[in-house]
Amino acid sequence: MTTRIAMWSGPRNLSTAMMYAFAARGDCTVSDEPFYAAYLAQTRDPHPMQDQILASQENDPARVALTGSQPTPIWYQKHMTHHMLPAMPTAWMKTCRHAFLIRHPARVVASYARKRESPTLDDLGFLQQRRLFDQQCQDTGAAPPVIDSTDIRANPGPMLDALCRSLDIPYTPTMLEWTAGPKPYDGIWAPVWYHAVHQSTGFDAAEGPLPTLSPDDQALADAAMPAYAALKAYALSV
Repeated sequence: MTTRIAMWSGPRNLSTAMMYAFAARGDCTVSDEPFYAAYLAQTRDPHPMQDQILASQENDPARVALTGSQPTPIWYQKHMTHHMLPAMPTAWMKTCRHAFLIRHPARVVASYARKRESPTLDDLGFLQQRRLFDQQCQDTGAAPPVIDSTDIRANPGPMLDALCRSLDIPYTPTMLEWTAGPKPYDGIWAPVWYHAVHQSTGFDAAEGPLPTLSPDDQALADAAMPAYAALKAYALSV
């Protein structure tokens, strides 16, 4: 039986490095943002490489295949919280174990603004992440695991071990290393967003102080803080 793991994060949350870590296990199939094209088809929100993304994936969210079998014991699905629009089907979620990857809003805003001008709160996915987290708590009667990217970078092995135990899968140290460069399972949008992670062979070192933001960016980070803090209260620790 395949264990399906749906990892929910916003953009610039260490999400691609986490996907690479799971792929490095050797017993895991990974899917990179399977609802990206469906999100763009419904919102027409202008994104880099939009036409290529729409052509590369299923545009109908009801036809995104996330419940079939895989040749590996684990199927890791990297999901962006803002891609899961309220009207999209959710029955597939019942077949998954869910986890939530978070990052301090100031770090997210600073990173995102370098890639795309004038981000909005909806672009960053914090409110959607809290909605999905609260829904999982309601549906299952328990809080799903939450892991903070800052904690992973500070202590990657023990934090990944804690995450794996919370998901009832074995931890393996192979999750700490991967080869540099593009991956065959990267989304077609990788040339825009994955430049830094393509140069990596593991998790970066611990992060420094929070970045200094412009007044507009600081206001955006402040608006995201309540949702981040609500999940941070459940974050795994070692």
